[in-house]
Amino acid sequence: MPNQSPYSLGPHGEMNGSDVLVQVETPSGTGNYVTVGSQRGVTFAETTNPIDMSSKEDRRGFFNPGRWGSTISFEYLYIASASGYARLKAASRDGEYVRLKRLERGVGIETAECVVTSISEAAPDQDAVVVSADFQLNGGWTVVP
Repeated sequence: MPNQSPYSLGPHGEMNGSDVLVQVETPSGTGNYVTVGSQRGVTFAETTNPIDMSSKEDRRGFFNPGRWGSTISFEYLYIASASGYARLKAASRDGEYVRLKRLERGVGIETAECVVTSISEAAPDQDAVVVSADFQLNGGWTVVP
């Protein structure tokens, strides 16, 4: 059966790489998450801050792994409706967490609770509006059972 979701890449849900959906709890506090957008271009980044264990007695640096973090940047975020964009902006302005859901071949593989760290839009004359957004993971990814 063809996938009728506006977030699928092909008529039968084909994808190239991972799909990432942006979901916002609607209304807030209910546990009901609504998909408000998906990526057209996404970058995943992970960092580990080093803890300097060096001493003054040795010129060489010695480091232990410190705090791990992950960010997700959507260069082009596809949002199917104005109400979805309004809900994402409200989550950003109100300091609400959003949920990102990563899918492969249309099947959810992991989710993450995130903070919206930036959201912007470019509205060129006689062209489509482009929305970009950045997210900071709160904790890490959770595998979907």
